Amino acid sequence: MITDARALRPDFLPRDLHHRDGHIDHLSAVLAPSALDQAEDVCLFGPSGGKTTLAKYTISQLEREVLDFRWGYVNCMADNSRAAVLHECVREIGLGADLKREGTHSSRALDRLRRCEDQIILVLDEIAVLDEQPLLALWEVPNVSLVCITIDEDEWFTALSSQAKSRMQSAATIRLDKYSHGELVDILESRIAHGLIGSRVDDSAVESIADLAAGDARRAIAILRRAADRVETRELRRLTTGVVDDVVEDAEAEMRERRVRSLGTHQRLLYQIIDEAGEIGAATLHQRYEARSSSPKSRPSRRRYLKSLRQYDLIETTGRGRRLGTVHWDNRQTAPFPFTPVHVPFIGRI
Repeated sequence: MITDARALRPDFLPRDLHHRDGHIDHLSAVLAPSALDQAEDVCLFGPSGGKTTLAKYTISQLEREVLDFRWGYVNCMADNSRAAVLHECVREIGLGADLKREGTHSSRALDRLRRCEDQIILVLDEIAVLDEQPLLALWEVPNVSLVCITIDEDEWFTALSSQAKSRMQSAATIRLDKYSHGELVDILESRIAHGLIGSRVDDSAVESIADLAAGDARRAIAILRRAADRVETRELRRLTTGVVDDVVEDAEAEMRERRVRSLGTHQRLLYQIIDEAGEIGAATLHQRYEARSSSPKSRPSRRRYLKSLRQYDLIETTGRGRRLGTVHWDNRQTAPFPFTPVHVPFIGRI
């Protein structure tokens, strides 16, 4: 069944990116060699599934055209302190292999960037969890362009200072929508052509996966990967809708595990406290976090982390306006894919 497992991996870059031609052209124009001297920043907004692939695909095409050019990708969920982000940036572009992650001052990483004569593009994923300090530092480097990726545009801008908001609102902006059912079918068929024996995959199974994924390409590929693995390991003849139905919960669990593994130390601690409690009030959550963390983050930082957990369906928060309510994670739920969090009544402030 599986001829090339790489095609089923979430970070696989296809040779052709379907149904994103207009966005590719837009991003390519902003990051074109003739425009890089201006070091323009770019913001990518939209629901889960597609933004990171678009950025990596477009920049990898640019890499073929430009000689004096470097780029790197940093997932800010993993560690979002100033030192950690800047350290990861220089390592990603090949300038910091000798710098130790711990004990290296962020000024050394910035010096490496400033001394580099190449044009640099840094893709900062999950930018909404990031403290502004790394952004302010990177803006001081004239040959660095930032591609900032997050889900909710309004929520991120609301949290920014006036200085950062002014800078980012002047950046080029690309907004992505969820894929349609037909577009997801095309994406799945492309992955099948690259990595599976297509004659053993029922068309109805592809249609079913596209329905279940509800516009999220990452979810669709996760289901396809689990279904193909089920056919392979159990030596089944075909990938059918029955196989898809059998693996939906496994695909859901796999996606959740990937998201949890990508969390930084403090996000993971907040998640663990919520997971252990099943349902917890805001005040209790903060008390337990402060008791268990050796260096607690500020309340604004925690709010950013909780928003990111909510955006990826790991938790559910309820409340009105600036007052968020109960943080809830039902670890016993076996809802159909995709995960639908349970709403609970307001009982406190985060």
